[in-house]
Amino acid sequence: MIQLNRIARLFKDFIQLNFPAVAVAIILILPDTGLSQAAHSGEPHILSMRERAEVMDRWTQNRLDNLVPMLMRREGVDMWILVAREYNEDPVLLTMLPATWQSSRRTTILLFFDPGNGEPVERFAVARYNIGFFETQWFPDEEPDQWKRLGQIIEERNPQKIAVNRSDNFALADGISYTDFNRLKNNLTPELRNRIVSAENLAVGWLETRTMEEIAVYRQINRIAHSIISEGLSEAVITPGITTTQDVQWWFRERIRDLNLTAWFHPSVAVHRAELPEHSGDFSGRADENVILPGDIIHMDLGIEYLGLTTDTQRNAYVLREGEEEVPAGLREALRIGNRLQDILTGEFETGRSGNDILAAALNRAEEEGIKATIYTHPIGYHGHGAGPTIGLWDQQEGVPGNGDYPLYPNTAHSIELNAEVYIPEWNRNILIMLEENAIFDGENVWYTDGRMTEFYLIPRRK
Repeated sequence: MIQLNRIARLFKDFIQLNFPAVAVAIILILPDTGLSQAAHSGEPHILSMRERAEVMDRWTQNRLDNLVPMLMRREGVDMWILVAREYNEDPVLLTMLPATWQSSRRTTILLFFDPGNGEPVERFAVARYNIGFFETQWFPDEEPDQWKRLGQIIEERNPQKIAVNRSDNFALADGISYTDFNRLKNNLTPELRNRIVSAENLAVGWLETRTMEEIAVYRQINRIAHSIISEGLSEAVITPGITTTQDVQWWFRERIRDLNLTAWFHPSVAVHRAELPEHSGDFSGRADENVILPGDIIHMDLGIEYLGLTTDTQRNAYVLREGEEEVPAGLREALRIGNRLQDILTGEFETGRSGNDILAAALNRAEEEGIKATIYTHPIGYHGHGAGPTIGLWDQQEGVPGNGDYPLYPNTAHSIELNAEVYIPEWNRNILIMLEENAIFDGENVWYTDGRMTEFYLIPRRK
């Protein structure tokens, strides 16, 4: 069922931001009741590299034309400068380059200036070459010194705030190097030098905000990841008694590459077993503990990158014992509790609320309901562990200074990552039910881009 109220909110938000309303027809937002394994049986279409470049460049053009001016005006900044040198790139600058540029060229300087009075934001490069969406304003025949030319451009425009990517809290917003920062300062008058400010909120806002087109396609990107997971957590890949967790890890890695995609981290596969310590199966475990057996829970963690956007998913499978037709009741209850913890967390999402406030409220609510919870949710987008409000770290449940103080904004993507410790009667011990699903916060509600896991994958699958 198409969630028309959610689409209406997206229309309203993006019309206000002046984003073109395209690709609406493919925004089929699924309810939060989850997806069956059968829903992922068909392999989603994956674009060619050339087609991807065309799509990504169209997205970047749209973002530069519409998102940057909105963010600069939101933050009260009239000039934003990004600087990078080849192989030492500012992570924000990399996301503004054409899809065919896989690094900067020599020293690459991008500059935005808002002249005010409703006039368009200027956008150009101070670089040896034109850079796709940026025409260069440096001509060495006229002024051989690139940095001196930058200083001239800044002085001509006389900005009140000169924002550069420096941040104590967000590594992704701290992209200007020490050397380049000093070169910038040395080519400014003392008066202009005193106008330098941090572009932290600009950089984070650029990285975290998802446009309508990106939100529409994010469902498909997650569906590709879920399709890979569904295949990997099946008897097509796993033969109980023979297949090891390392075998499945490398199968995921190879399968992602076979589909002409990339993994942004090495896939993790581990087993829960009544007779084993918690979370066995990583590379440091004993080989005999890593063979997958009937009665095991298989837990996996996988993230792909496609069209410049990332996914991050943790799901679980159960290996049926001889004579079993379904997952033991204690494990089904553990997953239900995990899903309830997801609902508690996402129910605390509210525009303007900090990650630390969301964390504290969710943990308090979980405790009231008798759930032993650990929450470590993070933004996702261009980067797997993206910029934006951190909602807990596994070892910082009291809050995360800096990153956790950042507020929640609409039209942002988040990896809802957490675990609940639950007693399993059949095993006579506790286990951690670990879950992670990608979701969009639209300003009012959180919805999963391609559903969430509400049932274990089964090995073998029911006929």
